[in-house]
Amino acid sequence: MSELLAGDVLPGTPAPREQDRLFGHHELEAELLGEWRAGRLPHALLLGGLEGIGKATLAYRLARIVLAGGVAPGSHDLSLPPTDPVFRQVASLTHPDLLVLRRAPEAGEDKIPTVIPAEMVRRVRAFFGATAAGSGWRVCIVDAVDDLNAFGANALLKTLEEPPPRALFILITHAPGRVLPTIRSRTRLVKLRPLAVDDVLAALDHLRTQGVELEPAGLQAAAEASQGSVRRALILARGEGMEVRSATLRALSQLPSPRADELHALGARLQGDRADGLDLFIEAVSDYIAERATSGQEERHRLVRLGEVWEKVRRSAVEANVFNLDRKALVFRIFADLAEAVR
Repeated sequence: MSELLAGDVLPGTPAPREQDRLFGHHELEAELLGEWRAGRLPHALLLGGLEGIGKATLAYRLARIVLAGGVAPGSHDLSLPPTDPVFRQVASLTHPDLLVLRRAPEAGEDKIPTVIPAEMVRRVRAFFGATAAGSGWRVCIVDAVDDLNAFGANALLKTLEEPPPRALFILITHAPGRVLPTIRSRTRLVKLRPLAVDDVLAALDHLRTQGVELEPAGLQAAAEASQGSVRRALILARGEGMEVRSATLRALSQLPSPRADELHALGARLQGDRADGLDLFIEAVSDYIAERATSGQEERHRLVRLGEVWEKVRRSAVEANVFNLDRKALVFRIFADLAEAVR
């Protein structure tokens, strides 16, 4: 099982780099493989879509193929056997030609940083300036570009503007529209669609074979409520996931005047929780904001306020996890901001 202290890993589940299966994106895999074989793969890809639909898993699958020099003739996807040395090196983040930028503690630290530090991003230039050790290719994965601050984004942009030969950047984003235009213009956006319910169920069943503890009885309901995200389905299927989701949706439906007793009860459910319930709460709030912002019915001043609240929600969620902040206070603060935005 993967490490607990990393912003790109859901606690209690294998990390995307350890996965040997990808569900629901067979056509996209075949397309990328065809471009690789034809020498038409762009130097920088921006994988965008809902969180938990396989973007990071796809990124590592593509990285393994590039670092291994390709796949066997006749292959139609980006599979590499788990016994392959490149697979094992990528899974352990020890491949010399792979650089991964993510929110993970530096040596000697025990907390996940709230952003990908600019100091980490500055390693990119030195990494691509070194001689490749294996196939001649070097790969940099950023999971996720959403976690870069302005300094980090600018540091990355310098190398994207003048990419060295045989270099591949794979940037992951959960909100493509919010990526800096200067980065978007130097990458090719590859949009991943939410998964079908059957694909979510297949992914959950596969995770159970890898030791993830899930009760089979609740998987169908979790998959149907997941909106095509395996991550969301996992959170729903564990603990009080469905109850947290229902309570959050009920409070959101009461805006701009949610009942205080229901907010107290929701905050109490999140107290002492791991990241699961908090993640589900934040995702439900984010979905609510996105739905209102894209409905076409909001006035401009409300759209601006909703965008500001979205930023606050995302930042507050990271800080709550990193600093173990009071969940009940977080719930009341977020709903106060939402109430102000939608009035």
